[in-house]
Amino acid sequence: MIAALLPAGALAVEAFADVPDETPYPGEEDLVARAVTGRRQEFVTARRCAREALAHLGYAPVPIRSGARREPVWPDGVVGSITHCAGYRAAAVAPAGALAGLGIDAEPHEPLPDGVAGVVTVAGEPERLAALRAADPATHWDRLLFSAKESVYKAWYPLTGRWLGFEEADLTFDPAGRFTARILVDGTRADGGPPLDVLDGRWLVAGGLLLTAVAVPRRS
Repeated sequence: MIAALLPAGALAVEAFADVPDETPYPGEEDLVARAVTGRRQEFVTARRCAREALAHLGYAPVPIRSGARREPVWPDGVVGSITHCAGYRAAAVAPAGALAGLGIDAEPHEPLPDGVAGVVTVAGEPERLAALRAADPATHWDRLLFSAKESVYKAWYPLTGRWLGFEEADLTFDPAGRFTARILVDGTRADGGPPLDVLDGRWLVAGGLLLTAVAVPRRS
């Protein structure tokens, strides 16, 4: 499903269930050594999806370690992102020559827990969400906002090396399946590329899930 949100040059592998008793890939065991069963299973399945996606790009299987903020560390020449939620795991990758950055996220198509919306929104967003909700009450727009900001962060962090809080991005949604994130802090990139002042993404509701993706073009 999430492949429908990706541009040319990127590909995704997804799974809707875990393989019982599947063990971590060699070199990843310590990353989930103390994790509870559910967390361990989602990690193992999502990392397997990532290796399958890398195989489509011609990469041999390798451990996918975690960086300073638990982000996946991809082989040289690859950008990518991993997501997992109840009943869904996915990974998306692209050659670094095709995209500068990539972020994906999946969330259950349900309202956000009480109190969370006030933490993840900035001025202007609640009013825009209310207008969207009035026009399309079947979509849980608050949860979609949360997911979109997760995708924005996943694309942002590898390019900047800096945290991006929910309050540091201002999102506008197109009901047709696109969104724009205006970054409210310095968007200077560590690789010397043009600043990340605005990030564009796509979204989809399918199979009881909210799916979002942000791709940073190579020229940006």
